[in-house]
Amino acid sequence: MEMPRVSVILTSYNHAKYLREAIDSVLNQSYSDFELIILDDISTDDSWELIDGYSDTRIKAIRSRSNGEINLLTNQVVADIAEGEYIAIHHSDDVWELDKLSKQVACLDRNPGVGAVFTDASAIGENGVLLSDSSNPYFHIFNQFDRPRHEWLRFYFLRNWALCDPSALIRKSCFMECGSYKAWFWQINDFDLWVRLLLRHDIRVLPERLVRFRVRENEANRSGNRRDSRVRSTYEYFKLLENYRDIPSFVDVCAIFPEAQKYDRGTQTDLLFALGLTALEVLTLPFAKLFALDLLREAISDPIRSAAIKSAYGFGIKDLVRLTGEHDVFSLEEVAELRHGVVARDQRILEIHDALTECEAQIVNLTKGEAERDELILSLDSQLSECAARVEILTQELSERDRSILAVRRDIAARNDPERQKIPDKS
Repeated sequence: MEMPRVSVILTSYNHAKYLREAIDSVLNQSYSDFELIILDDISTDDSWELIDGYSDTRIKAIRSRSNGEINLLTNQVVADIAEGEYIAIHHSDDVWELDKLSKQVACLDRNPGVGAVFTDASAIGENGVLLSDSSNPYFHIFNQFDRPRHEWLRFYFLRNWALCDPSALIRKSCFMECGSYKAWFWQINDFDLWVRLLLRHDIRVLPERLVRFRVRENEANRSGNRRDSRVRSTYEYFKLLENYRDIPSFVDVCAIFPEAQKYDRGTQTDLLFALGLTALEVLTLPFAKLFALDLLREAISDPIRSAAIKSAYGFGIKDLVRLTGEHDVFSLEEVAELRHGVVARDQRILEIHDALTECEAQIVNLTKGEAERDELILSLDSQLSECAARVEILTQELSERDRSILAVRRDIAARNDPERQKIPDKS
């Protein structure tokens, strides 16, 4: 029986909800010269039963001996079981477009010097619908253009993950040559492999979206933005930089980092020392600069290299000591400054809280004083009303008294009137 040209490696773990769509998207490819090897990492849902239910002769199903060994199993399968000239990577929650393999195989056939070909990818949600939120990092991260391998190496040195792993079609010979997946790399195992591949081979990126990459809810993707994945990715990224020690020549160093050209000393050029100085210049992440300082420390620690570097570059122990004091690779000073800022902020918050408490007390006192004032005003108003009533009564009494006095005065006046007294009594 003739061996298939493509071996599709589909890794599966607890994706029964999406697994059938992932498998069928392979079986229905317009390109048919392939085998499908499904590796299940001891799923606890119905994934294995679903896989076991397929009768297609192109399928080989294998289970891990224990969960978490999927990288080791993949390496073993590629080395000992996969028969294809090309290896395609696929995952149980993603979907291929029907002409993915045909276009990628044609690309590798046309370009024998290319080690792998990738594609753009569409981001879909749990329900398979295309994501419409352009702020989601998965919306555009796979939209990459072709670059020479040296530009890719610079891109990966300074940035991060950008190629869609389930879009990869890689020559098996290149996979084996580059050393396959490292078992302990969990977050960026593919990223690490692609860097090692790019140190030796060019790649291609087809601009078409030939993969549907599923974005899980609640950051459930392995690459999801969770605390554990962020912390683990930082460590793995630091260790990934070690691959750059394998840059084969200073010409390659300069092709990746044009800034390194000023460290060219002809036959006296120390490649890793020059890489260390250059890395200090171009790296922005503090912890990544530890990689650069380690390169310089190793160079100065070797008596033979140290003497040659002193002669060619004028760089010695004091220069290394100065650099280790300048670059806060563990962000200790930054964290201390942030903590100081937090303490100052908290102190300011307490001061504002105290001021607000005092203002509230003043408001309470003012409110209390206002209530007392209003009560006093009401009391005075009541007293004034009573006084007004008493004044009115007194005014009436005075008026009656004045009328009485007037009447008395008139009576007295009448009695004392002499004219009135002269009138004879007509009787």
